[in-house]
Amino acid sequence: MQGDRAQELVGPDVWRICRELIPVGSVFAFLAEHREVLFPAEFFADMYPSPNGRPSLPPQVLAAVVVLQSLQGVSDFEAVQQLRCDLRWKAACGLGLHDTGFDPSLLTYFRRRLARSPAPRRIFTTIGEVVAATGVLDGKTRRVLDSTVLDDAVATHDTVTQIVAAIRRVIREVPDADEVAAAWCTAHDYTDPGKPKIAWNDAAARAQLVDALVTDALNLLGRLPEQPLDARAADAVGLLALVAGQDVEPATGSDGRDGRWRIAPRTIPDRMVSTVDPEARHIHKNRTRHQDGFKAHVDFEPEVGLFTAVAVTSGYGPDNSEAAVAVDLLAAENPGAVGGPELTVLGDCAYGTGELRAHLTGQGHTMVIKPPPLRRAVPGGFTIDDFEVGTDTVTCPAGHTTKLGRPQTNGNRTAQFKQVCANCPLRQRCTTAKTGRTINVHPHHELLTAARVQAATDTAWQDEYRRWQPPVERAIAWLVTHGHRRVRYRGVIANDLALHHRAAALNLRRLINLGLTATNGSWHLTPATP
Repeated sequence: MQGDRAQELVGPDVWRICRELIPVGSVFAFLAEHREVLFPAEFFADMYPSPNGRPSLPPQVLAAVVVLQSLQGVSDFEAVQQLRCDLRWKAACGLGLHDTGFDPSLLTYFRRRLARSPAPRRIFTTIGEVVAATGVLDGKTRRVLDSTVLDDAVATHDTVTQIVAAIRRVIREVPDADEVAAAWCTAHDYTDPGKPKIAWNDAAARAQLVDALVTDALNLLGRLPEQPLDARAADAVGLLALVAGQDVEPATGSDGRDGRWRIAPRTIPDRMVSTVDPEARHIHKNRTRHQDGFKAHVDFEPEVGLFTAVAVTSGYGPDNSEAAVAVDLLAAENPGAVGGPELTVLGDCAYGTGELRAHLTGQGHTMVIKPPPLRRAVPGGFTIDDFEVGTDTVTCPAGHTTKLGRPQTNGNRTAQFKQVCANCPLRQRCTTAKTGRTINVHPHHELLTAARVQAATDTAWQDEYRRWQPPVERAIAWLVTHGHRRVRYRGVIANDLALHHRAAALNLRRLINLGLTATNGSWHLTPATP
């Protein structure tokens, strides 16, 4: 059942006797004074539906701890130590001077209750309601989109480690799997959590080990007894099936049916990098920076400096691309609104897709999004902007015209000039292909072309981009400082919740700096006077 603050404090009230020691205008002082207004007890009632049992620690205290923990980037254990020893934390959470805090596991249980509740992001939503009540964003229609990579919390595993760990998990989770493994899995002692003991500098020994481990995995999967599996057992079996095949291929001269395998000389798309966190992915933010982890996406208001929406996604797949997530971020800012306010949306070239431009145009938004650079078939040569694209034809700079083909599955249409390029005087500036120049026309070609022209010639557009795009880089720096570049949890859901808590804490700090206060339950800004 939900606990309340009816019991007496353990020792004197820190906020009452030590108020002059708490920094004025800090998050600590604000929570000490307005915590019960910001997080009233009824705000968490749905998380504690049962009237029976031992009363919990008041959830508004735990919510205050989560805000401070997210702001300062400390672990659960460190947060409880701060709560025990730091007067600022005690005052912010309404504890007595002699209160020794609580067990760190309570924070884990609280986050779990939040994640399973109908409104897991309620802390971020509550701060958003405070923002709306103050009217600080009224008339502020600029929104800047950006993303960054968050490093995962686990070690990246090689193929051998993943297969061994997955087999051990199946043996542990699936009934009777240990008997199958004892009879059919001989490549390694799977009671030993370490790597197999071989001469790792011997290429032949490594190849033989990989072959044997994959054979063990297939034997185990193929000989498990037919039986219903619970969620944990089913996940273990699926994980083994994935890791046993993602990095290997049939050995030279094998068709895959004779049990001979080798490490494939390639990396498959969407490769799982660790069996400990199956949702972490290898991410290429650009051509030179590679990381393992997740993508964090932000929708930021640059004039006031507030996060209006955030999200954590997997690092792979078109549904997790910056442009795809941007649609959801902008929609999350105005849930249930039809159309919503007309915004000026800024973003780098990762958001310059034709699909996102078409969506934003349909919503009535103004775009200040950098178009992706065009790749030239020949250095210094012609791009698609040098061709005249009509409804059904394309004309090249030399005046040759060819028809556009039928739309492909992705909507693109192709124009192939073929033999007309053979004796063209401009060929050296156009293509090196033996079959001539091929032009792929995007279904939103007109939007993309207009965006490139605007970015190159419109000085007002250029001034807007240079003035308001850089603040989001500062916002990303705020987001990842104090150790938040590396996530603390496993999986997308837990880390998405953590990112919302971090953004909520930063928004609250920003509002306090702007003079946030409450009078008779009403939020407003009272800027400090010199």
